[in-house]
Amino acid sequence: MKSLQDALYNWLTIKVVCDARPDDIAAIETRTFFEEMLTTQHHVSAVNTTSDEVMYYLSYQQGEDTKTVKYPRELIEIMLNQINQNPEKYQDYPIEED
Repeated sequence: MKSLQDALYNWLTIKVVCDARPDDIAAIETRTFFEEMLTTQHHVSAVNTTSDEVMYYLSYQQGEDTKTVKYPRELIEIMLNQINQNPEKYQDYPIEED
C-alpha cells in the first residue's frame, strides 16, 4: 500500500473493530498487518487516537515530525456496522490451542 493516508485509514478501521471485538482473531491479525505496514513502509510511530461525535483524530510521529489526520466516524465505522448488522457472516473463531 503506497499511500500513508490509505494505510492509516485501514488501520483505524480495523482498530475500531478490534476495540469492539477484542477476541476477534482475524481482526487482530489484520490490525497487526497494518501496524507493521505503518512502521516498516511509512516509518510511523506513536499513533494516538481520539474521537468525538463526528470525527476520529490521529496524531503520529513520522521521522522527526508529528502529524495529524482526521476521518469521519461514518467512514471508519462502516466495517464494524456491517459486522454488527450481519453477525452470522462474521463469526469469531477461537485460536486452537495445542
